[in-house]
Amino acid sequence: MALRLFDTATRQVREFRPAQAGTASMYVCGATVQGVPHIGHVRGALNYDVLRRWLVHSGLDVLMVRNVTDIDDKILTKAADAGRPWWEWAATHERAFEDAYAALGCLPPSVTPRATGHITQMIELIQRLVDSGHAYAAEGDVYFSVASFDSYGALSGQRLDDVQQGETQAEGKRDHRDFTLWKGSKPGEPSWPTPWGPGRPGWHLECSAMATAYLGPEFDIHGGGVDLVFPHHENERAQSLAAGDGFARYWLHNAWVTMSGEKMSKSLGNVVAIPEMLRRYRAVELRAYLIQPHYRSTIEYSDAALSESAQGYRRIEQFLRRVRATEGEVRNGRVPSEFAAALDDDLGTPQAFAVLHNTVRDGNAALDVSDGTKALEAAEAVRAMVDVLGIDPLSERWAEHTGAEAEALTKLVDAMLTMRQEARAARDFATADAVRDRLAEAGIAVEDTPNGPLWTVRD
Repeated sequence: MALRLFDTATRQVREFRPAQAGTASMYVCGATVQGVPHIGHVRGALNYDVLRRWLVHSGLDVLMVRNVTDIDDKILTKAADAGRPWWEWAATHERAFEDAYAALGCLPPSVTPRATGHITQMIELIQRLVDSGHAYAAEGDVYFSVASFDSYGALSGQRLDDVQQGETQAEGKRDHRDFTLWKGSKPGEPSWPTPWGPGRPGWHLECSAMATAYLGPEFDIHGGGVDLVFPHHENERAQSLAAGDGFARYWLHNAWVTMSGEKMSKSLGNVVAIPEMLRRYRAVELRAYLIQPHYRSTIEYSDAALSESAQGYRRIEQFLRRVRATEGEVRNGRVPSEFAAALDDDLGTPQAFAVLHNTVRDGNAALDVSDGTKALEAAEAVRAMVDVLGIDPLSERWAEHTGAEAEALTKLVDAMLTMRQEARAARDFATADAVRDRLAEAGIAVEDTPNGPLWTVRD
């Protein structure tokens, strides 16, 4: 296929060739369910959702795994601070993440494994590493020996002498660069029995075990945020390859969402939570805002940028409504070759959106001169593009109104806007203002643009 992706491991754009013809396998690092999701959390899920949709559009069957980390130091700490059981805290916030993904139009993964449901696979992986001399037990813990793996650091570019795992020094760890595979149990913490004593899994171990459990020892794409390159993905790669698995053939990493130049995170206090965002913007508008920048480009969040993006989406929406009102049903056509070329070039969504907006502009121009055939052709191409991007305003998922109701509303509002424009041309501003006020009372927001008035239904 024509798709090319930037592979972090080789630091170059590579042609995507799936290991199994006709199928693409993806593992995406999901949430550590410690709190309410914000837009920085969901950005990656949306990027990989667009990639998945493009792979499907290209004719591939996609197996996608997105895990849930439901046992972690932060989960235990926050649950204890709140006086709630750790498992209940994790389950509550897992539902919040799933609700956010669904609200923003992410297709459900093929499977969503939880770390706590795969302890057996983790123990088996540790045993393979111990048997091969890449891991050792000490004081109830089990560690991976970094020095035993020659290509450690190849993914992230870390020099072995500079490695800092961010773990506290513990008794029995032979080298400060080694990382924890299994944590010995502590009083009051959950634990599972193993040959090395009771305890719980290390974070890096979880994803290796879950990925291979569902996708096999070698799979196509491993995705996640750029902040996971080291140590998480570096350690996943090391322990999986050391155990004899081929693991991921391509490593993809999406960039951050920032505010004032800093990564969006709870610790910085600059969180824009999804529930709050969805009270201010429609979910489809937020989705369009987060997928339009290139997945490897940082998004510097601002209300002004989101508002501008939302207005751009509404222009797409209004164009399709106008065509449907004048020409009838708008079918899903074929994506333009320029759009396909953009997505094939490392998922180039900025260029893809440019093609989309240019097609909308041309379609509106056709409508202005009553060229219904050309307008309908443009609209069908637009529907094909927005379908791939997961933002089709005429789809059942996003349509605010459907069927005869939508057509009647579109015709009525367009007629009133025509009356308003004619009144303004005749300098009858009293009539023009009265039309505007009637639309506002009916919950119709109108924005005057260079391409004519743009209207949307307020939530």
